[in-house]
Amino acid sequence: MHRLTNRRILLGITGGIAAYKSAELTRQLKTAGADVRVVMTPAATEFITPLTLQALSGNPVHLQLLDSDAEAGMGHIELAKWADLILIAPASADFIARLAAGMGDDLLTTLCLASDAPICLAPAMNQAMWRDARTQQNLASLKQSIDIRVFGPGSGAQACGDTGMGRMLEPAELALLCAEQFETLALSGRTVFITAGPTREALDPVRYISNHSSGKMGYALAAAARDAGARVRLISGPVSLPVPERVECVHVESAEQMLAAALDGLETCDLFIAAAAVVDYRPVAVAEHKIKKGADEIMELRLTKTPDIVATVASSPQRPFTVGFAAETRDVLAYARDKLARKKLDLIVANDVSAAGIGFNSDDNAVTLIGADVSDTLPKTSKQQLARQLINRIAEHFHEQTDTSGQDS
Repeated sequence: MHRLTNRRILLGITGGIAAYKSAELTRQLKTAGADVRVVMTPAATEFITPLTLQALSGNPVHLQLLDSDAEAGMGHIELAKWADLILIAPASADFIARLAAGMGDDLLTTLCLASDAPICLAPAMNQAMWRDARTQQNLASLKQSIDIRVFGPGSGAQACGDTGMGRMLEPAELALLCAEQFETLALSGRTVFITAGPTREALDPVRYISNHSSGKMGYALAAAARDAGARVRLISGPVSLPVPERVECVHVESAEQMLAAALDGLETCDLFIAAAAVVDYRPVAVAEHKIKKGADEIMELRLTKTPDIVATVASSPQRPFTVGFAAETRDVLAYARDKLARKKLDLIVANDVSAAGIGFNSDDNAVTLIGADVSDTLPKTSKQQLARQLINRIAEHFHEQTDTSGQDS
């Protein structure tokens, strides 16, 4: 079921008594980590209310093809592009016939025509309707012409009193079949926390101490971890970057705030990547009002250390697999290895931020991934490409450790 993490499932509900099972199906898909949007035919709303599905999915339920608000932005086309998989459950005999005929006379059939996503049908109908030659011919036609999978139906007692083939499969089985349509990725079902960007330590209401970190590397890592199947929490200092889709983002300013966000829910975290450039010192006291320029040529500030976020995480009772970053300007590998040992990290990513064209504010980077028995140099490339390489290598070492410790990988 971990394969459903971050997957976008469009659940279509047609008219039939089995529509009551779609509520539990929505819950099962959401619990497995999928993002679910529901489309209902007019007949479906006679069996279960849109409000129920909205509450369970956490998204508005789509009902009309010609919705003036949605169609201002070609809403049905955007919804068709959004889906990773379309599941019609229940799929009535009428819907199957209209889909086989290539009709687009309502929102759900139009989405099926407009989407490149795989379409899965969970038939539900009276046993005689299921056995009817025309229903079977429609299904055969669909299997030959488009990328379609048919889940079920099952056999048993039906609401009409008949017994036989035509029952919709149970929600748990349908959710599992949906999961099987996706490949297992490097971090499928894992929870990853990533810190990114700089922190800021206030001097007064208008000034602060910070650094040149743009957050680009951390944000690229968040997108790469998401694409590897992980649930990602991005803990971000102040940056001017859009949050990657399907990534939870917690915005912070100071090191104290970043530490609090890192520790919040840490027991659920499998992998922690500390890519943020945390300011090492903060003022002992923050001025209540703007500090005015005085006659003295020199102004002295008293500073105190900020919390060591990655060391705190690495020493926590239920520590996740912990990866640090070492941004250095000299003796890069030596300093990185010292930080790896001193802070009891599993891996550390070392990069020379003094080198031209890489590091802070640049779009490219080059790093060395270091562990107790690891030294893997990744040459200069875009931060997006480098992030994918790093996530794959980090995932390999993470699974090696969890396999060795006897945990489920």
